Amino acid sequence: MVRQKIEIKKIDNLTARQVTFSKRRRGLFKKAQELSTLCDAEIALIVFSATGKLFHYSSSSMMQLIQRHNAERSKLGQQPLNIQPGINNHAMLSKQLVELSIGLKQLKGDDLQGLGIDELMKLEKLVESGLSRVGKTKNERFLTKISTLKTKESQLMEENARLKQLAEKVRDARVNDFEQGNNSAESISNDCHGCCPGEDKSGSDTSLKLGLPFSDN
Repeated sequence: MVRQKIEIKKIDNLTARQVTFSKRRRGLFKKAQELSTLCDAEIALIVFSATGKLFHYSSSSMMQLIQRHNAERSKLGQQPLNIQPGINNHAMLSKQLVELSIGLKQLKGDDLQGLGIDELMKLEKLVESGLSRVGKTKNERFLTKISTLKTKESQLMEENARLKQLAEKVRDARVNDFEQGNNSAESISNDCHGCCPGEDKSGSDTSLKLGLPFSDN
């Protein structure tokens, strides 16, 4: 089966673009490693993703390969790569990370031994300000939750009243049907009694109707 040729252009879908980057980056690094092993070549790859994340591969020391690259560029009269800013940025970021980590620990109440009175007072104000904002946010969330529950309560009460009215209507309808049924039964019974107005239940009438001899006894 012939593989479909993919048009080489930017992938618009962000998720598909990230998946493709991840797959092809691994494939690129694998090919670089195979090329280095098969051909005894020195290879260095530096890749930055669209989000700025760094990926790199080198068959030996990355710094030595960059220095060798700069030496070759100097021979050709080209400007060498300046890697010093990158090193300085890394050191600066590392220093900031350490300072932020220490500040976070101090906010939690740890590593306070090296702080003076003024620094402790500033830290206390900072913590109090943070607690005030946290409390305000918590109260707002509580009020929102209470308002939501009250709205649900009102809706449930309205639904309960509606169902109660519906139940009363159904009950009244059943009572009316029952009463109408009783009235119909009484009317039929009265009609049956009216069919024999002169009927006499005495024994003499029965004897006459049966043709039996009449006796004075």
